Amino acid sequence: MLLQGLKVVEMSTWVAGPGCAMIMAEWGADVIKVESPEGDATRRFYPDTPESPGNPIFSMENRGKRGVVLDVATPGGREALMELLKSADIFVTNLRPGALKRARIDYESLKDGLPRLIYASVTGFGLEGAEADLPAFDLTGFWTRTGVAAATIPPDQEPFTCRPGFGDHATALATLSGVLAAVIERGRTGRGRLVEASLIRAGVYALAWDWAVQLRYGQAVTAQPRSQRPSAVAGFFRTADERWVCVAPRGPKCFPALLEGLGLGDLLHQPKFAPPIADMETVRELRPLVEAAFARMTLAEATAMLSRADVIHAPLASLPEVAQDPQARAAGCFVVSPDGRGGSFEAPATPIRFPGLAIGPRGPAPGLGEHTREVLAEVGIVAEPAPAEA
Repeated sequence: MLLQGLKVVEMSTWVAGPGCAMIMAEWGADVIKVESPEGDATRRFYPDTPESPGNPIFSMENRGKRGVVLDVATPGGREALMELLKSADIFVTNLRPGALKRARIDYESLKDGLPRLIYASVTGFGLEGAEADLPAFDLTGFWTRTGVAAATIPPDQEPFTCRPGFGDHATALATLSGVLAAVIERGRTGRGRLVEASLIRAGVYALAWDWAVQLRYGQAVTAQPRSQRPSAVAGFFRTADERWVCVAPRGPKCFPALLEGLGLGDLLHQPKFAPPIADMETVRELRPLVEAAFARMTLAEATAMLSRADVIHAPLASLPEVAQDPQARAAGCFVVSPDGRGGSFEAPATPIRFPGLAIGPRGPAPGLGEHTREVLAEVGIVAEPAPAEA
């Protein structure tokens, strides 16, 4: 396996930190999830029971890990964590900086005693500045605070929230990339380092095209009301069977083939419709004609026409449709995840595939405290096991 031999201790909750560590587990690392006696909050979503085995939310972020319960606010709990970290390569945490400092498990408290440890910090707003200790979800730190929501939602619409975990998973991938870069560096230097990831920084990077223009010119054109959208042939169009198709022309060269496919080829003889169309009045004149042309086609007819015209497009697909999409299956978007009770269920795959190497869940998500005795015994601590989940 790719990361075989790496030991990861993860003490985090919700999504961004656990998601980063889960990918490392699927790539072969030994990942130990440390939870408080109350457990990760995501355990309470769709809880795992004999009647409904396999919590899909908790399993998504924690499959393939071993689970330990420690109360690091107590001397014994902190001592046990320190013993785990002595044998670990990587520590992943998304606890708030203030809480970590009070427990003396922040990077500054650990770096001298554990010089080889790669310490991955995942926060809402970074480790510096007046608001570094603010709590955050991706809804606030990634979606709302960074401009992503404002750039996505047209100003004539009421703001809406991002889907759960949307920005967290982008941040998990950012954290993972930083951790693996630090692993390579440690191979040269023999020393670990602090890896800092945050929702706010990941959100700005996710919106980097708009931010690049904003920072360079002081203004960026983001989501516009329908009447102000600068292209008549780009965006979403409704079809005759009440479906939507997204059209994304690569540039003016797509324009003639697209208009011909829509039955609007005669317009190409009028100079005002010569691409690129810069006049908004001409755009507003053309868009209803394009909308009406799509409205005469079924979704199947529209996608077939767009394929013939070699125009980038996609149907607006629902989750049930994507689950049955042969191309999503061929791309490896889904895996079979064990439920921990002898069964299994389908789940999203991690986003990278290594052809020729089987990558997927290496086991179920752990019950609360399931491996406490086993893991602590490996570092010489004899302990009573925490009660595992029912």
